[in-house]
Amino acid sequence: MRVLIVNTSERIGGAAIAANRLMEALNNNGIKAKMLVRDKQTDQVTVVPLEKSWLHGLKFVWERVRIWQANHFHKHKLFEVDLANTGTDITNLPEFRDADVIHLHWINQGYLSLKNIQQIIRSGKPIVWTMHDMWPFTGICHYSGDCHKYQQECHHCPMLYSGGSGNDQSHKVFLKKDTLFREAQIYFVACSQWLENLARESRLLVGQNICNIPNAINTNMFHPMDKQKARLKLHLPANKKLLLFGSLKITDKRKGVDYLIEACKHLQQTQPELAKDLAIVTMGKAGEETKHLFPFPVYDLDYVSSERDLVDVYNAADLYVTPSLQDNLPNTIVEAMACGIPCVGFNVGGIPQMIDHLHNGYVAEYKNAQDFANGIQWSLESDYAELCEMAYRKAIATYSESNVAKRYINIYNKVTSNNE
Repeated sequence: MRVLIVNTSERIGGAAIAANRLMEALNNNGIKAKMLVRDKQTDQVTVVPLEKSWLHGLKFVWERVRIWQANHFHKHKLFEVDLANTGTDITNLPEFRDADVIHLHWINQGYLSLKNIQQIIRSGKPIVWTMHDMWPFTGICHYSGDCHKYQQECHHCPMLYSGGSGNDQSHKVFLKKDTLFREAQIYFVACSQWLENLARESRLLVGQNICNIPNAINTNMFHPMDKQKARLKLHLPANKKLLLFGSLKITDKRKGVDYLIEACKHLQQTQPELAKDLAIVTMGKAGEETKHLFPFPVYDLDYVSSERDLVDVYNAADLYVTPSLQDNLPNTIVEAMACGIPCVGFNVGGIPQMIDHLHNGYVAEYKNAQDFANGIQWSLESDYAELCEMAYRKAIATYSESNVAKRYINIYNKVTSNNE
């Protein structure tokens, strides 16, 4: 069986990393998988880029311009929505023609338009779509926050400047998706139970197959290693309790760095003995901008792209902290747990599905920085070795390549048999 995985980027962003890992998992389990991307970052032969063209950049810019217009020429949430008004027809590519299954992942920012998705549907190829956020079943947003209009029909979008209107871009795109999906049978896969539940509430996906499968990870690469050796390699202190926080961009408000800073300040005030041994490791862009806000020493590693380097980073940490305010199934938690590192996160999105409270980490009350601080203290002062072991076991049992690949192969078999 030949599967074509379609994602905007090869390696940049959580969806790209997850899609790439799935490709590897499938190839290691008897499926011939390739990845078709607009933006390629490596020389991996199973990843095929679109033919280079200045038009790709223009399409990205044109979509941003249209969003800018919808925002009355304000930059308000310019990269938190997508219109899918422009893109590239991939149906004539040899990789597309050779594939038995088309597996869509994150296809935004000018890669595929709604018209291009319609072309894929009308090709007659079986389609699986892994949802890494809410965009496939909302009008234009990737995460809706407190808005639930996507359940019936988007309008007056809070992501648009001044709250949009009754016939704003969210409304227009929602109606286009509604028409598009009515003629399609797509097998939608959410990366978490939380996202699956939200998807089932949307009018757009009524009548479609929906399930949830977690992201895969190579547990032969991501595994526990010697902590002190990892710290020595990264020039991190050997005598500190290191709290690791990672995000593509550290200052991204949705990733909750403000709550982490507040939690650290609470620990400094209420747990001075513990606090004097703590330090923060940030992993992502713009880390320097928040460095001065923490009450503890901060070691900024910037963005880490190499997976082998990531393994060292996780193994150097004592705890992975993820104060995300809305998230699906963060790769960072999977990576940390596979390295035997306990995690602390808020009770939101797919996080409580990943962290088993008081078993392999701590799930704090949503937006409660004090409880997040309690989670850090509890994790470091409980039976830490047992927590590490339980985190590692959860990763092996739930996120290993073979387990995830088998679940996807079952879906591929279903959609191809239904298409005969």
